[in-house]
Amino acid sequence: MNYRVVLEAAWLVHDVENVDDAIGVAVSEAGKRLNAEEMDYVEVDVGFTDCPACGEPFDSAFIAADTALVGLVLEMKVFNAESTEHAQRIAKSDIGGALRDVPLKVVDTVETADADEAE
Repeated sequence: MNYRVVLEAAWLVHDVENVDDAIGVAVSEAGKRLNAEEMDYVEVDVGFTDCPACGEPFDSAFIAADTALVGLVLEMKVFNAESTEHAQRIAKSDIGGALRDVPLKVVDTVETADADEAE
């Protein structure tokens, strides 16, 4: 079976003054590390967190003492996996190998229809 696996990553960015800069640096650094491993098939984007007061989503980034914690969303397609759990292990292993020392968590896994989705 084929799956789309979405992981959340906690990315630290040092010496930043605002959220937009932190997000830009985090996405850029993650992309560079993935591309260095020839993993251009992994999509990288900033995650969203729901506001506890109003429930509206906002970018997952927090700055304290010029250091930001940015929540990134990493998405990849896994082909010919034996199960949902197998697809998740493959995605975590592949992405985790390129992004060493970056905490990862599976947030979504969806079975896809056919192998024609290979891009």
